[in-house]
Amino acid sequence: MTPLASQIEAATGYAPRTLTPLGGGCVAEVWRADLADGSRIVVKRGEGLKLEAWMLEILATSSELPVPKVIHADDDVLMMDYIESDGRIDDSVEAHAAGLLAALHRVTAPVFGLERDTVIGGLPQPNPTSESWPRFFAEQRLLHAGRLALDRGRLPRATFARLERLADRLDSLLPPPTAPALLHGDLWGGNILTRRGKAVGFIDPAIYFGHPEVELAFTTLFGTFGAAFFERYQSLTDCDPGLWPGFWNERRDLYNLYPLLVHSALFGGSYPGAVDRILDRFVP
Repeated sequence: MTPLASQIEAATGYAPRTLTPLGGGCVAEVWRADLADGSRIVVKRGEGLKLEAWMLEILATSSELPVPKVIHADDDVLMMDYIESDGRIDDSVEAHAAGLLAALHRVTAPVFGLERDTVIGGLPQPNPTSESWPRFFAEQRLLHAGRLALDRGRLPRATFARLERLADRLDSLLPPPTAPALLHGDLWGGNILTRRGKAVGFIDPAIYFGHPEVELAFTTLFGTFGAAFFERYQSLTDCDPGLWPGFWNERRDLYNLYPLLVHSALFGGSYPGAVDRILDRFVP
């Protein structure tokens, strides 16, 4: 029996009959384990997985967002319930997800950030609490991720200098939300499990309390959600329709700088160019 199989048996009481690789992105190895009792679980192996388990448990206890139940977690192994997914995101899924996320965003806190730092894509995500949303987003999201990309040699120094100039202007560009909202934090199609027209699981969170528009913007970056999602979300929240033009024309791009900088730090490639194209609109 392999060491991983032994860990699974020790945690669940059952040895795995089979271990089937699943897509795990760039951060961890992921398997579906079919156990001797006929049940299935997901097993991840990587670094810092106890923190991921903590984030899943925060979402499970603080919100209605469906997430996998944590079975066992330590620093390098995470075991969770297996959630079957057909992988299809259609209008029905979008509308259902909008209701779940609108409810998530009604979970609020007095300040932005979180009681502890988290991770996104395996990168550190600092969450020191702040009463200023523009300052939090500038310092703990844009400049932090920009420095990571710069230090890894994947972001030009001139681009980072422009990012610093943008950070100085964010007070006038980003209005604060009604209250800091609980965010999943890494909301794209690969982190949403679907079945029969519903969103049945949200995985790989990067939680903190922030502006819901960050979450909404991210869903557009890789084409995850479209009109059906936004129409339903707006109908369930107090979003002023008059604010949406400002979101679509400016703030969406400003907020998507953060995931683009994260991707720049992780992969380089075309992502720094996408950062520059957004900066062209706001800084010389």
